[in-house]
Amino acid sequence: MIEKLLAELVQPNTTKILMLVMDGLGGLALQPDGLSELESAHTPNLDALASRSSLGMTQPLIPGVAVGSGPGHLALFGYDPLQYEIGRGALEVLGVDFELGPDDIAARGNFCTLGDQGLISDRRAGRLPTEEATELIKILRTIRVPGAEFFLEPIKEHRFAFVMRKTGAGVQLTDTDPLHNGMPFNPVTGLDSASHVSADLINQFLFQARQVLKDLSPANMILLRGFEKLPILPSFAERYQLNAAAVAVNGMYRGVSRLVGMQVLDVHGTSIADEFDTLEQAWQDFDFFYLHVKKTDTYGEMGDFNAKVGVIEEFDALLPRALALKPDVIVVGGDHSSPAAMRSHSWHPVPLLIHSQFARAERSCQFGETACAHGHLGIIPATHVMPLALAHAGRLQKYRA
Repeated sequence: MIEKLLAELVQPNTTKILMLVMDGLGGLALQPDGLSELESAHTPNLDALASRSSLGMTQPLIPGVAVGSGPGHLALFGYDPLQYEIGRGALEVLGVDFELGPDDIAARGNFCTLGDQGLISDRRAGRLPTEEATELIKILRTIRVPGAEFFLEPIKEHRFAFVMRKTGAGVQLTDTDPLHNGMPFNPVTGLDSASHVSADLINQFLFQARQVLKDLSPANMILLRGFEKLPILPSFAERYQLNAAAVAVNGMYRGVSRLVGMQVLDVHGTSIADEFDTLEQAWQDFDFFYLHVKKTDTYGEMGDFNAKVGVIEEFDALLPRALALKPDVIVVGGDHSSPAAMRSHSWHPVPLLIHSQFARAERSCQFGETACAHGHLGIIPATHVMPLALAHAGRLQKYRA
């Protein structure tokens, strides 16, 4: 219903929208009377922008439910995550520029450490360096399973993209990753007749992977999750009449951007500053930009409160470069919360800032959870961020004018 309404109301304009997403931005205090990571950070530029902007909080799905980065980003982009259920595997594979075909089954892969008793001691193999993982991928590419083709591409550190190509293969498959250390490795199970064939082929690959990796350390096995085929979504151009670009380093975020029809720009480097370089260079060519910062989430999941604070401060120091481009609308937020206190994604609402000449200014405040919880925008579904951005950009007509 909302999609149909927006399709009727969207109108072209020359305004530019910039969406800045710090992954896992929301946090918690380590002590009952303390401050969150965002509130602890020294962020003079974000605070100054917040005083001229409208603040609120976003709920990625429903209260109490934590989400992955895929659903969290889809919601920010205005796509209902329940309507568009997309496996992490497809997003990861699209993120490495692999051309998924209609017969391809994609999954997200992790190198892991498997103990003698068949229990996983480290799901990430010590966050294996990318260079080492790339060499291990070369070994896995030598595996042959009659009846199917397999493709593997390194992503970053312990992560890789996994693709099986077989005509008519079913994709109703269980993950091998139990998501917790100390748990047994799970073989893939097919949940319908077509998927039984897929499960058998993938398990044959996994058996061979164990044989070629078993004498190595720390990465002596692989985990797979998020099996999916290529989904089709309406594009940003179709839904919003926006020529959109994405600036992201990590594969999954490049994948979800490509999935919704954004042009994924090449970033020459991996730092936030490198991403801002790309933003500046392409600024004249698009009217919507999404820029993604990953390590706020990484350090939240690692439980490193101070490192997450440091990433937020690094972003804040670079923010004037984005402001100098004079976007008509600026959105600052996150796809979900990743409190260092919990070492995981959480269900907590995420701080949100929307700035334009039409924003109801908060006047004097700090950009943080407490200020945002009392902001003009209130707590809103993350799917409402794009309609608000479009409205602030003068890109929505009046309903039933």
